[in-house]
Amino acid sequence: MSHGTYNQLWAEAQTSIDDLLPREIPLEPPRPEKDRLTVFQTLATLYIKYIQILRKLEASYDQIVHPQKRRVLRQVVDGTVGRLLEVKNEMVNLEFSEFHYFDDILSDLKLTPNDIEIPVPKYYRYERKKILKDREQLLGSILSKMGPSLTDKEKDVKQMSLEEAIRLIQVHERARQGRLRAKFMKEIRMEEERERVAAQRGAPTLDPDVAATRIQKIWKGFVRRKLTRKQREEEMIFIGMVPTKESRPKKFLPQTLAENTEMARRVTQDEYEVEYQQALVTVKEKIREVEGPDMKERMQDQIRQWFIECRDATGKFPDYPDEEDGGSALLFKEKTPEEVEAEMAAKEEEKGGKKKGKKGKKSGKKKKGKKSGKKGKKGKKGGGDEEEEEPGWKMAPSNFLPEVEQAHRGFRDVWMTRDESGNFQQKHDNELIKEKKRLEVEDEVRKQVDELMREELNNLKMALDRDKGKKGKKGKKSGKKKKKKGKKSGKKGKKGKKEKDLTADRTIESLYEELVQQGILVRSPQIYLKDYIGDYSYLGTTLRQADIEPMPSLSDVRQLVALYGILPLGSQFVHQNMPQIKSILLAGPRGVGKKMLLHAICTETGANLFDLTPENIAGKYPGKSGLAMLIHMVTKVARELQPSVIFIGGCEKTFVKKAPKGDKTDPKRLKKDLPKILKGFKPEDRVVLVGTSVSPFDAELKPFVKTYERIILIPRPDYASRYILWKHLILEHNGIITQHLDVSSLTKITDGYTQGHVVEAVKYILTERRISQLSKKPLAAVEFVSPLARIDPIYKEEEEAFKNWYMKTPLGKKRLEAAKNPDEEEESGKGKKGKKKKK
Repeated sequence: MSHGTYNQLWAEAQTSIDDLLPREIPLEPPRPEKDRLTVFQTLATLYIKYIQILRKLEASYDQIVHPQKRRVLRQVVDGTVGRLLEVKNEMVNLEFSEFHYFDDILSDLKLTPNDIEIPVPKYYRYERKKILKDREQLLGSILSKMGPSLTDKEKDVKQMSLEEAIRLIQVHERARQGRLRAKFMKEIRMEEERERVAAQRGAPTLDPDVAATRIQKIWKGFVRRKLTRKQREEEMIFIGMVPTKESRPKKFLPQTLAENTEMARRVTQDEYEVEYQQALVTVKEKIREVEGPDMKERMQDQIRQWFIECRDATGKFPDYPDEEDGGSALLFKEKTPEEVEAEMAAKEEEKGGKKKGKKGKKSGKKKKGKKSGKKGKKGKKGGGDEEEEEPGWKMAPSNFLPEVEQAHRGFRDVWMTRDESGNFQQKHDNELIKEKKRLEVEDEVRKQVDELMREELNNLKMALDRDKGKKGKKGKKSGKKKKKKGKKSGKKGKKGKKEKDLTADRTIESLYEELVQQGILVRSPQIYLKDYIGDYSYLGTTLRQADIEPMPSLSDVRQLVALYGILPLGSQFVHQNMPQIKSILLAGPRGVGKKMLLHAICTETGANLFDLTPENIAGKYPGKSGLAMLIHMVTKVARELQPSVIFIGGCEKTFVKKAPKGDKTDPKRLKKDLPKILKGFKPEDRVVLVGTSVSPFDAELKPFVKTYERIILIPRPDYASRYILWKHLILEHNGIITQHLDVSSLTKITDGYTQGHVVEAVKYILTERRISQLSKKPLAAVEFVSPLARIDPIYKEEEEAFKNWYMKTPLGKKRLEAAKNPDEEEESGKGKKGKKKKK
């Protein structure tokens, strides 16, 4: 797409923001809303609107090449992501559920589920590609030094004796000879059959010359058509209608062309960014050389004029403003007469306030006693007015709306009406750079002028009154020194609270290398969130209206992983200002893709992966001191090389009451230290703990739920998800879906099987040999039954166990209480209102 297309997308998103801001930042505070359904409808509409805005902004930021526009876009993208997370948090607190369903709202807004798919900003990876590339090279070099015996621990190579090897070779050689002998005998039998058929038909009646003529005719026609086709292709290449063979891709598909265009635009972004950074330096130097001397003379003349005016008005020279207050910048501010009067009044109040301060304290005690008595009486009579304002729902204050509003104002003031007809290539705008750098040069020149004029003012004062000038200087210097001492003492107090650094004498590179060698810091496979296949739940709202709590769909799970795991880790600004998420639990039966989601978080954010699974750390760093060193190294490297993900597989084992006998992994080793690790994570640390569990109901509930703040329950796939999954996996493994393959029936009979089971069945059937036979023997649904029959499915009892356990968590308990007592809350609210009216 063109520059204009992405600019239009940006403008559309800003128009939507312009419509939302008056609702988000009203002039008057809105009244509390008591109807829960109305509140949810409001929040859900906001949530959907922000997702649509984010999709447009993310596409624009990824492809717009103008460096100055990209800075404004980055600001509004981060603000929109943060606001989206805030709205999601409000919805969770309102409904006491991590999963929400919008099918009725989507129907009203004429949208599809794909329109509310949360996009993962691509700049999380592309803007850190150099760092990620260097880290990958470092990791690869460390692993290569370790050797294949250490890097391939998971692959247990079975040793074979010489006799077994000889026997195996003999078996294969005899089989090869048997196949050749069978093939040779088959050819002999076919030849004999041909001879027998020919003998029955008799001798051929066609003349040899006629036969030769026919062969020549067919061959010459084939050669001529081939030559004509070649000449036509050369002609089309010559006139530019067809690309040359060298420039033509192997698969000339529209998707491939679009991907290549996007990559080319990202390369252009890097080139324009380098030019922009160079322009910032050159323009600033040019302004300093050309306009700097004039600025300096003008400021000096204005300050000298101020000296003379003050001396004529007061009979003495004024005090020069301190650097902390802005220096001479205070003199050049254009002030209205009202501002001048306000400043004078403020100075008079400061002088008068010191005298009246003592009297006010004494009289205040008597007056307060009287006022409190009056308030107490009023509270009995009119206390109902204050109570009526408290009940109801109000939107919590936002940390991101000011950022969104500021970026929107920048777009409206600068880019909305700017004429860019002459900037076809979308390079940087020099006029905007000049406006910005002129202010910077003015500040630098002003500091130089302040130093010169401060000395000049001191000389003038000394000429008129030397004694007063010396005393003033001593007083000011002594005051400043005291302030500085106070600041230093405060810093020392803070330093004393810091924890001891057990590896102060070691570099981060050495710690990184040691963790890789010990297998704690591992390489994450390249898996993207879009690879987690799953469809939307179309009956969620209907089931909830019927008081039936539905299980979440795989699409809901994918959305939650993006909201809780990827978006906060990807942006430093978002992570610092949003409600902090320190830990996530992925709970679900075997084969539902828990590790796949973990690797998707690492891939999308470019995060390091630290594996603290009990089986992985067994026998490493033994003892209390060793465990303390391990935790210190992991947390230190994770903070320094953030974003980072700390992974614990089978995390329920850490919180089991009694570890199974004979378990050498010591699963409860980290139980006491996990809360300390999470407590040490600060808002500026983009580190998250991710645990996976196949049986969370085996763990002690209170400490388990206290450690993992956000719980994402992953169910077995429903019919819609399985249907999409079968089609995707068969095509991905080079299969062909024809009318002979009934995907709907295959989906129906695989109810209870998870994604991992389906992948196993597809890999088992679609071998190289079977793929080569697809043209003659199409795939059939019956073929997948035999491999699935060997796998135990996930029964409803196990799924109900997960559901019952989730209802025992704090959020699940609140959900149950809210579902049981909605009528009682409404009746109690009405009863209170009735009593107030009777009074």
